[in-house]
Amino acid sequence: MHESDQPDSGLPNGTESDPSIPATTPLSSLDQDAAAHDAGVPVAAPATRSERRSAEREAAATTGSTPAGAPRRGIAAGVSGAAAGIMAAIRTHPRAWMVAGGTAALIVLGTGSVALGATVGSPAAAAVAPSPSASATKTPTPTPTPTADPARPVPAAAPAASRIRTCSVAGLAQDGRLGNLEAQVVNAKTGEVLFDRNGGTPGPTASVMKTVTSAAALATLGPDYRVSTTVVAGSTPGQIVLVGGGDVTLSRLPGGQGAFYTGAPSIQDLADQAKQAMAGQPITSIVVDASLFGGPVWQPSWDENEERVVEGSTPYMTALMVDGDRDNPGAVESPRSTDPVGRAVQYFQQYLGTSVPVSEGTAPAGARQLAAVQSQPVTTLIQQAMKYSDNTIMEELARLVAIKNGAGNTFDAENAGVLAGLKGYGIDTAGLHIADGSGLSANNAVPPSYMTRLFIKVLNRENGLGVIYDGLPVSGQSGTLGPGYNRFTGANSAARGAVHAKTGWIDNGYTLSGIVDSADGTPLTFAVFALGNVGDNAKQAIDTLVTGIYKCGDNLSNT
Repeated sequence: MHESDQPDSGLPNGTESDPSIPATTPLSSLDQDAAAHDAGVPVAAPATRSERRSAEREAAATTGSTPAGAPRRGIAAGVSGAAAGIMAAIRTHPRAWMVAGGTAALIVLGTGSVALGATVGSPAAAAVAPSPSASATKTPTPTPTPTADPARPVPAAAPAASRIRTCSVAGLAQDGRLGNLEAQVVNAKTGEVLFDRNGGTPGPTASVMKTVTSAAALATLGPDYRVSTTVVAGSTPGQIVLVGGGDVTLSRLPGGQGAFYTGAPSIQDLADQAKQAMAGQPITSIVVDASLFGGPVWQPSWDENEERVVEGSTPYMTALMVDGDRDNPGAVESPRSTDPVGRAVQYFQQYLGTSVPVSEGTAPAGARQLAAVQSQPVTTLIQQAMKYSDNTIMEELARLVAIKNGAGNTFDAENAGVLAGLKGYGIDTAGLHIADGSGLSANNAVPPSYMTRLFIKVLNRENGLGVIYDGLPVSGQSGTLGPGYNRFTGANSAARGAVHAKTGWIDNGYTLSGIVDSADGTPLTFAVFALGNVGDNAKQAIDTLVTGIYKCGDNLSNT
């Protein structure tokens, strides 16, 4: 519906004139409007276009036709006539016209008030109170229960962009001389794994195990622990008891001079102390107590002929021996006997100057001590064993660790004992199995990933582990990586002096694990196990791979 072309008057269309106006004064429609206008009374405009046309025709008939060019003159004449009529009516009925004028005024004022209220937004216009009956019967609108907006999905944090590394040693890692390769390289500063080939798979470590045993010994025995060999009074007059404390470095050489083990205590010194303590009382018998270590004396998985006789690397493990039971006390490797305890007693008797009867037994509880000598501290033992890959010291330490941790005094006890010693370092030992302390057994199982984590702690010298770093062979310079071992030669001499690592070799594997000071200055920890049907040339393949790792540094790629 279209709205009116003019403002609304406030009166309904077609409203009749007031009944007080006399019927004897008929007025045309236009005359009535004009009269009302002159009186100040609002006039209702025709509502439709046809009504407006009719009004115009009526006006034209009353005033006469108006030429098209003179509309204003016709209107003026009409208004003049209408005014004369209205004045005549007022004079005839003055009271009625006064009432009509007042009514018109009230209508105008009322309309203005409504308009003003609507404009200022008066309370009466803004809200209308409901009637009591309506509010009593109306059903209250229930208040809707607010519901939480469903959680908007939040995009996951974008992973940090990883560095793209471009230096690859993949070709070197595929060298057939490496057999079944297990390897891992880690940035020692960030802990990021840069290179991995079966790095989480436990495998035989060979002599790399010595690092693990050393860590357990430092944690369990302490860096300053010394191993004692003692002599106490026996249960009968003149009887003395020689008690082995597990020190394999005790030397038969006078004052330990010339012995392979640096600063070794001397069994001669022990005998001299015992004689002095007897104060001239004759020694009537000697009891030997080597019960600290339980049997068997040989690890069943070792090749006895190869290791004890041909290589001369490992003795029967007893709690009493001299010079690691070497035939040659000053040699790195030398054949070992079948009776380490007997050899030690022989030299003890010789220095005592007696040939009294000797028997096996145990020392009486609370017996008076007559003599004692001590080994070098654990730190010194570790450094020498790491440098020359000495099996004997490491077997001693593993056994002492097992005893101290309450696991037992046999080879079988070393697994639980060493694992207990490693616990404090906070590295997951899942998958580890410790068959011995030296790594000679193929039954040992340690993943390269364990070694890379342990060597980070070694590099940082945590918990006294710096002593291991100090004892590591250095590529082309010292120990089992030195010139006499044909390691890091030729093209691999590029990494000379940059690799501090423990070597290892058994029948079914060659290993190397430690720290690389890479060419770009990044410290890397690594472990490389070449396992399976491998030969002696695996050592050169390992050196070549590690030299490649040295050259790549932190740009080492895993592809």
